[in-house]
Amino acid sequence: MTEKSNKTNIQQATLAGGCFWCIEAAYNSLQGIEQAVSGYMGGDSAAPTYKEVCAGDTGHAEVVRLTFDADIISYREILEIFFTLHDPTQLNRQGNDIGTQYRSEIFFENDEQQVIANEIIAELSQSGAFEQDIVTKVTPVSEFYCGEDYHQEYFNNNPENQYCQAVVSPKLAKFRKTFVSKLKGE
Repeated sequence: MTEKSNKTNIQQATLAGGCFWCIEAAYNSLQGIEQAVSGYMGGDSAAPTYKEVCAGDTGHAEVVRLTFDADIISYREILEIFFTLHDPTQLNRQGNDIGTQYRSEIFFENDEQQVIANEIIAELSQSGAFEQDIVTKVTPVSEFYCGEDYHQEYFNNNPENQYCQAVVSPKLAKFRKTFVSKLKGE
């Protein structure tokens, strides 16, 4: 599929699946993704900072807000990819990243997104795709707070970072092999 569209079907999706660096890097490489922005959502404090979110005191999750062309990539495809990028059975953590800020959560924009998210979770649960129960929350979108500038395109700008080498690089390599037909041309 080539990336052609008149851009009349631009939508948004906001996903929390652990550290936002990996999620953002993966989605930014996909056809149909106009923008993937790292930030925070789901908490109760205004204008949270990375330091505050990491302390676990704000209730926010690290999220990636996607702007996508639904004529090129569907919301369902975005969520199917989401469930391959993280472990949705880990409550308030992803690997060694522990805390509510690393939870698995889908923030839906409308009723259709809510239905699709719940359908995919039910399908994955019934299929036995994961050995443990999926703990991903499906909640209404709330205020999005853009992450600090240095978090945007973090992996691309910091490929030698130890965390990127140990965690992000292997996930992205697996992701690229699995979704090679959906990647943007280099």
